[in-house]
Amino acid sequence: MNINEFFNSLWQDYIQSTPQAETIANALREQGETVSNDHVAFRTFNLSPIRLENLEPFILELGYTRYEPYQFPAKKLDAVGYIPPMEGMPRIFISELRVEELSEPSQAIIRKLVDEVKAEDINDASIFWRGRLWQAPTIEDYQILASESEYAAWLSIMGLRANHFTIDVNALMKISEIAEMNEFIEGLGFSINESGGRVKGSPAVLLEQASTMASKQPMEFADGKTHIVPTCYYEFAKRYYDESGKLYQGFVAASADKIFESTNAS
Repeated sequence: MNINEFFNSLWQDYIQSTPQAETIANALREQGETVSNDHVAFRTFNLSPIRLENLEPFILELGYTRYEPYQFPAKKLDAVGYIPPMEGMPRIFISELRVEELSEPSQAIIRKLVDEVKAEDINDASIFWRGRLWQAPTIEDYQILASESEYAAWLSIMGLRANHFTIDVNALMKISEIAEMNEFIEGLGFSINESGGRVKGSPAVLLEQASTMASKQPMEFADGKTHIVPTCYYEFAKRYYDESGKLYQGFVAASADKIFESTNAS
């Protein structure tokens, strides 16, 4: 599988649960813009066989290289950024939840779900768009997880898939600022994540970001009942050049911490 096939498959899965992304991308193209993807992000649990170290080989096989690790103490997350093998291709960001730091009830729920995953299921890059590899949780278990970790609740019902794509604002012609992008998005009727500010980051840290609030769709839980839950969101990023004249390639943990909240139900 080559990189283009990988991202095309991801995008097709992503827009099924994030129709706002296709609407936004099409609206930009109608303005004459070329929509490029700055990065795509994934979430997982730090439990075998789906912990980050088990998923990483499929990213490396595509030619990506590890760039930097990141930590999010309040959200109990670790993450790694990956750099593509050639310019013009998206970066990748994978985070994982430190399950052992949750309460015993939440740990038990997550371990029960992950126990359903067979090692042979983790066999190629399609793991990133196959979705949930376990049966849906009960709504009660989902709510228990959500009360402690919105990240865990999201992952329990959505599974392994692209959590968000990211518009590369540097590649746009008519929109040059994140604030302008926010206004454009709101003009289409979508909400902006305001946690930590409407624009996260700054030129001083070489990266500015913002995002929509996640789409919401009905999902069927283990009891057969359907509930509306947050799915995925669309991010937009503007990168700056460092003192050596190189475009910043990494991520800013303080900003990403607030971007995670784009999937919060409340």
